[in-house]
Parts: sequence; C-alpha cells; structure tokens
Amino acid sequence: MSSILSWQIGDVRITRIQELYAERTPDFGYIGMTTEDILRETWLKPHFATEDGKLKTCIQAFIVEAGGKRIMVDTCVGNDKPRGNPVWNMLQGPFLDDLRNAGFAPETIDIVLCTHLHIDHVGWNTVLVDGKWVPTFPNARYLFGREEWEHWKQEVTDDIRGDIDAETVEMAFNTKDVNADSIRPVIEAGLHELVETDHVVTDGIRLEPTPGHTPGHVSVVIESGGRKAVITGDLMHHPIQSALPHVASRFDHNADRARQTRRDFMARYQGGEVLVFGTHFAPPTAGHFVAYGGAWRFEVD
Repeated sequence: MSSILSWQIGDVRITRIQELYAERTPDFGYIGMTTEDILRETWLKPHFATEDGKLKTCIQAFIVEAGGKRIMVDTCVGNDKPRGNPVWNMLQGPFLDDLRNAGFAPETIDIVLCTHLHIDHVGWNTVLVDGKWVPTFPNARYLFGREEWEHWKQEVTDDIRGDIDAETVEMAFNTKDVNADSIRPVIEAGLHELVETDHVVTDGIRLEPTPGHTPGHVSVVIESGGRKAVITGDLMHHPIQSALPHVASRFDHNADRARQTRRDFMARYQGGEVLVFGTHFAPPTAGHFVAYGGAWRFEVD
C-alpha cells in the first residue's frame, strides 16, 4: 500500500505520509501482552496483525490542510540522528522526498504540531546542514505543549515511572540528544510557540489534553462541515488496545493515568460519528471505535 493516503473531513483534508513500517512481537512495546492475546483478537487481521501474531505498526505524519494553513502533526524519527534504538539510528530514508511528492514542500508548511516530545514525533523538526541542525520547515511555527516542554527540558530520567530502567529510557527517548538535535535548534531559531493543552490551532482544529503517555500529551480534534475526526497521538499505540485498554505501553510515563485516558477517549469517541486516526496504526490507519464486550474494537471501512 502507498505510504500516502488522504481523507476529506468537511473542508479539511488530511494526508498521511509514512516514514517506517514494522511487524513487532508484543514484548517490544507492551507490558503483559502475549502472542496468544493477539491471535485471540481475530478482527485485527489482515490490517493490524500478521497470521503468526505480530503487531503491524508504523511511524507516520499527518498533514492537515485547514483554513488556508498546512499543519504537520508529528514529525517522525528523522534522518542522520544518533539513536539508541538501532532501527532508528542514523536513518537515511526518503521521507522528505515523499512529502514533496505529495505536494508538501517543507517551505510550504505553516504549522508543526507535536503531540508530545518523544523521539519518534519530533525527528524531522530539523535537518543536518553543513554539520548543523537547522529547522526543516523554515516558514512554520512549531507548537510545543508548555506542560510537555517544562517536563522534558530538564533532560533527566529519574522522574520516569519507576519500573522503566534508565537504560531503557535512554534507548527509547535519547532525552538529551532529542533536545539537542530536534527541539533546541527550533527554539534557538525563534520558531517555537509554547501552547496549552486545549490550544485552538486554527478554525476547526484544536488540541485536546490526553495525558498519561507523557505529562502534557495531546490529541488533535478536527471539525468541519458537520464532520469530526481526531488524531490520537500516543494515548494508544495499536488497535489491539481498544480490545485490551488495560495493556500499557512500556514507555508510558504514568501507566494508570494512560489507561484511564484511553478508556475515556474511546468512550467519548465510540460509534460511527468520529473518524479516528491512530498515529501508529498501520494502513488503512483511520476507522471507528465500536463498543464490544465491555471494551471496544477498531473498525475500518
């Protein structure tokens, strides 16, 4: 399937640009999930799970065109960046070419919106030019959550949930590296804006606080022409968490809060009225939460 997919929500157009795709065993990112759990949820196939019980996942960005603005939601991992995760280390991928081919040259992006400041959501904030990290989107305002930035700017790991050891945190987040190569260059260029978790981005586009995965995590709500959609961010990483909302990511800052956020989110947006875009959901990526057996399923058209 193409890395580029598009949807129309009233007058708003949403385009997906994929950077990476992977098939993962459950131990990679989840606490207490087994292959048997995946196989039991037969509805996950073929889109979201393999026949042998691996989870299909991807890293992608969404371009939201609304009110004459081009808004990029999350910026993936990025090229040339030293990362503890070997799959993400020093990438040399075609993401920017894919972006241009879809009609979104970097200089045409008006707003960059990071749902949170983890490594795989801020990477293309910058590119390496003559040995220096510079903003990829020179004409954009970069929106960072104020609460999120206040937390991560400390560049520490001692306040991460106690059952994640420091080595795991550094592999996943590369906290100091991320600040140095993907956030601070934007701030030094004067392109950033610190916003609240309920910030209105433009007409019909607003943030919604969904804390737990990180302290200041947000989702993005889109309303236009009587239609509504929402981009999850990392309040959930895979559709299986609709059926198993208690299953936490290994990288949730506050697992209990994330569980409650996830349940509240699905209860709020269940049914066919709201199109849900999972930030790490493999294609077809968008669908609906449907109540099922005391939890939910994620159904696609």
